[in-house]
Amino acid sequence: MAGFDKRVNSYEEAMAGIESGMTVIAGGFGLCGIPENLIAEIKRRRVKDLTVYSNNCGVDGFGLGLLLEDRQIGTIHASYVGENALFEQQMLEGEIEVVLTPQGTLAEKMRAGGAGIPAFYTATGYGTPIGEGKEVREFGGRHYILEESVVGDFAIVKGWKADRYGNVVYRDTAQNFNPLAATAGKITVVEVEEIVEPGELAPDQIHTPGIYVDRIIQGNFEKRIEKRTVHQG
Repeated sequence: MAGFDKRVNSYEEAMAGIESGMTVIAGGFGLCGIPENLIAEIKRRRVKDLTVYSNNCGVDGFGLGLLLEDRQIGTIHASYVGENALFEQQMLEGEIEVVLTPQGTLAEKMRAGGAGIPAFYTATGYGTPIGEGKEVREFGGRHYILEESVVGDFAIVKGWKADRYGNVVYRDTAQNFNPLAATAGKITVVEVEEIVEPGELAPDQIHTPGIYVDRIIQGNFEKRIEKRTVHQG
């Protein structure tokens, strides 16, 4: 990787520098648009006590669920538990700290962190356990709680296409949390299905400008479906 060329040649190089105790922001929603190979590399490195911000924690044996197997996550800020039995078990047994966070609030934590905004007020969660212990102010006759933004030591993101300068395009609903996560990492690593030459992506196609991206790698993806539903004849 040199100058404006953000490409790296291996997942080991892509995740170089990650250490135990760090904060990781992960893109994706369920299993849609998750950086599955970057997660697998974190598992391989056996780093521990990670704080993770993600919409959920994958499923048993895939996605962020891989990191639960060796107790690599100490705290996770997520919107739901989903169908991950190991995640549920560890939460109920107190083996992992789970900070349940409304999806919109979680998304804004990432966006605000990437924009350099340390905190913001939101009406979501006021008067519920979400708002307990948080500063409250009234605006226009409505109560709001103060939520802090987040910046991760690493942000891991899944894109569709990128050029070697790190300009990234996401495909359809795989945008989800990915563009927000990409802005909020001290080191942002993006894995994509295809890397093209600069100029092949139209400027109005680009969702994440390369200024936010530190490393980019082309990978192969399993693209699992979280829950397959078929019509009963």
